[in-house]
Amino acid sequence: MKALILIGGLGTRLRPLTCHTPKPLLPIVNKPFLEYQFELIKSHGINEVTLCLAYMPHVFEKHLGSGKKWGLKINYVHEKEPLGTGGAIRNAIKHIDETTVVFNGDILTDINLKSMLAFHRKNKSFVTIALTRVKDPTAFGLVETDKTGRIERFLEKPSWDEVTCNTINAGIYVFEPQAVELIPAGVSFSVERGLFPNLLARQYRIFGYTFNGYWMDIGTVEKYMQANFDLMSGNYRFTSGSAKAVSKLRGAARLAGNNSRISGNLVCGKNVKIGDFVQLNGNVCLGDGVVISKGSSLSDTIVLKGTAIGEGVKAENAIIGEDCVIEPNSVLGQMTVLGNKTLIRKYSKL
Repeated sequence: MKALILIGGLGTRLRPLTCHTPKPLLPIVNKPFLEYQFELIKSHGINEVTLCLAYMPHVFEKHLGSGKKWGLKINYVHEKEPLGTGGAIRNAIKHIDETTVVFNGDILTDINLKSMLAFHRKNKSFVTIALTRVKDPTAFGLVETDKTGRIERFLEKPSWDEVTCNTINAGIYVFEPQAVELIPAGVSFSVERGLFPNLLARQYRIFGYTFNGYWMDIGTVEKYMQANFDLMSGNYRFTSGSAKAVSKLRGAARLAGNNSRISGNLVCGKNVKIGDFVQLNGNVCLGDGVVISKGSSLSDTIVLKGTAIGEGVKAENAIIGEDCVIEPNSVLGQMTVLGNKTLIRKYSKL
């Protein structure tokens, strides 16, 4: 089995973080998000992955290279213009010569791909869609199945009166090559709104594989922050990242200055400096080279690499981009999000 990841989106809901960094390369606990997908893919015996690129393709190629670092062969396929989920898959058809698992490029999950593939083959499915359960299905497209998992209906963002189940499309698919051939070439096309309903209407065997593991779409600021915190607190346990977070937590405490207080989960990158009388509460993640100066207080905050926090700064539920400068006595309020190289003057309140 091969893998394909759709990473052509602009990441507009994560701006300003994505103005200079593509969404799949934003760090989750100091490691680019896409690497978590690589680790999942590799752990299930997949050695070749195709990346469908549109936004900042050169950044991916420079950062990821051949894929040797992860024991993968990486193929790059470029879109001259946005083609949608279906068009992107069709554009990569030369790399889909066997059963292929397809990921949306913003899904953090611990799904068992071997189990999903076995389900796909057992049911002789043309396409299998991973399904996850949610508390509020009205914000998503519902997928109804029969007792065997065969899909019976798609229902886009239903009202509560229309809700008959709580299973939604998780953005992970298993495709047979013949299914990809049915996608029109060279045009923008959606598998969710185009291919899947068409296959259902034509009575192809389409199944839904429901799993109960961790699932998070990191496509919004709130979800991106939550994914970081879930990994730090151990709610997402698939990769070695959780274990590394715990070990770094102990090391980070030794970096703190005199009379500093660390309460909660703290993860630090390399060469982090924490001054005297600093308070770090809840989940705090500090990237490489971050400096937290005397008397500052951070709660549930993510600070990306190279940023300098001045004296007496307060930040709560904030995301601070790379190489920012926060001058003394500034206040970053709830859900403040700063892009890379932002300068916040002293005594500012956001």
